[in-house]
Amino acid sequence: MPQFLEGDPSTGYLPGRAWPIIRYGLTSLLASAILVFAIELIVRGDFAGTVSFFFQPFKPGWTTIVVFALIMIGLDAVLGRTYQSLMIIAPLTLSLAFVGHQKSLYLGDPLYPTDFLYARQIVALLPLLVRDRPMTALAMATGVVAGLALLVFAWRQWRRRVPALSYKGRLARLTLAVPLLAFFVSIMDYATFSWTRDRLQIIPMMWDQKENYASNGFALAFALNVPMAHVTAPAGYSDKAIAAIEKPGVTASVPDERPDIIIVMSESFWDPTILPGVTITPDPIPTVRSLRSGSMFSPEFGGMTANVEFEALTGFSNAFLPAGSIPYQQYVRAPVPSMATFLKSEGYETRAIHPGTNWFWNRTPVYADFGFDDFKSEENLPPMEKRGPLASDAAMTDELIREADDTDDPFFFFAVSLQNHGPYEPNRYVNPTHAVQAPTSQWARDSLLSYAEGASDADRGLQRLIEWAKQRERPTVIAFFGDHLPPLGPVYVETGFMTNNVAPRREASVQDALQHHETPLVVWSNRTGLAKDLGAVSPAFLPYHVMKTAGISHPYYTGFLGEMRERYSVVDRNLLLTPAGDATPDWARQKDIDPAIRDFRLLQYDMMFGKRHAAPDFFPETVDKLVAHTS
Repeated sequence: MPQFLEGDPSTGYLPGRAWPIIRYGLTSLLASAILVFAIELIVRGDFAGTVSFFFQPFKPGWTTIVVFALIMIGLDAVLGRTYQSLMIIAPLTLSLAFVGHQKSLYLGDPLYPTDFLYARQIVALLPLLVRDRPMTALAMATGVVAGLALLVFAWRQWRRRVPALSYKGRLARLTLAVPLLAFFVSIMDYATFSWTRDRLQIIPMMWDQKENYASNGFALAFALNVPMAHVTAPAGYSDKAIAAIEKPGVTASVPDERPDIIIVMSESFWDPTILPGVTITPDPIPTVRSLRSGSMFSPEFGGMTANVEFEALTGFSNAFLPAGSIPYQQYVRAPVPSMATFLKSEGYETRAIHPGTNWFWNRTPVYADFGFDDFKSEENLPPMEKRGPLASDAAMTDELIREADDTDDPFFFFAVSLQNHGPYEPNRYVNPTHAVQAPTSQWARDSLLSYAEGASDADRGLQRLIEWAKQRERPTVIAFFGDHLPPLGPVYVETGFMTNNVAPRREASVQDALQHHETPLVVWSNRTGLAKDLGAVSPAFLPYHVMKTAGISHPYYTGFLGEMRERYSVVDRNLLLTPAGDATPDWARQKDIDPAIRDFRLLQYDMMFGKRHAAPDFFPETVDKLVAHTS
């Protein structure tokens, strides 16, 4: 019997012998359809929703099937066996779908290509995850080992039993697949309009990534996010546009007696007593409750600490960067102006302190680019006492006080705590000092107790820091805030605080947004006391409030940001909020944008990615010190 009738399509290119080709094409499409359906089912966790995704023709789901079929055909040519590409594509994409579902479940965001830039961070947190769910971790490890063994066995068997493709057949597959895939890649840049992409109803929704993934499907949305490594210049950006921005009537100056400044960003610090039906005794955060200046409106929920940190140090906003991006990982590749840059130019010692590893969130090079003289981390800090599995807040407070007492020059310390990092497994601490009453399961109550104990330790750390500062002769400003709400998951659902484990990116109301993103903020001076009635503020406005409290002025941090703060207290990618409480949701999708917001975005782009035309007027300390951007 001729070989092509045995199912080798590589010889079926003569008239009358087209059946093997058709069969191969149809089988590839069928395998692709099954795989894409399985991916969407895993990611969505909803059979009906998955079916509806494919219900109408010419939707992104059908485009995805064709693209996967082309990838399979091209990879078959490379591997030299029909359908062997499935042994690579299926495990890889199904694993990504599972990881994407888990990320969405615990953090509320889909999986982005840039997430792999901090895969090492995830690996570093695995011990905590194993402590939280040891049986789940064991089952997953067993499944991975068994799956890999099965895959290796199947691979070897396929190579033995399936005949190799001829060179002619491999070339024909590549001739078909490569140009079509190259064309597809060329239309996937979301920043440029594509007629073909529009006809295929692939509509990038970069302002709302959950809707982007729901509408376009996991694979296409993932692909659309690849170009986010490049930030496109805002419309109208030019040297003339920067020159047209009104110059602040503020110069750079510091008091004759330069105040020391300490900012503590407390991991997941929040007030758990606002949970419905929950009573925690004694009060876990009495110090913060009595000294609260206002609220930090976090751009994140349950994680992504580095994005909050980026705003708090630079006075720039994540609202002007691609959704899902992490500036610490992607965009800080050269000096970027920050509070440390300016204060260092005024003779301050500038030091960052974090009792975790120095590579986490790429902090070592980022802090250097932000102008910090030094970064103290687990690698070069004295051994720090642990509370639970992580370095304690008490030990970090000890270190802050010790280094401050040993520093003769004025200093700026930025500290990021670690102790109260999630997950909050039950019985995290021996002999807890609090009691929790809540209308929840026992597991949820015990998890909440673990969190409350950590929050209480952070509160005591602030109390000790303030008592120490009260005894100092030198003026001292202390700012303290939580980076985001803790990832308490089921606790939120069981108490009725939220309907899901995580908050949606686009909230149903302004009140919901505030409830799910506000963390306590304290700004205090041992000379002037508490900064009061700040309301809800974005982290980008923290430099303004800290420097104002310290009596320091600066063209950008107190000038431009001060004027912006009079117009808006919150600048978030989904919400603008005025100090009076007037809200503009989905502002970025509107045709007419407030010129003040436009200028804010232009300044940020200019200093991070552009030609830095604004440096002389807004960041004079950086003139002749910034180098070209390298990313």
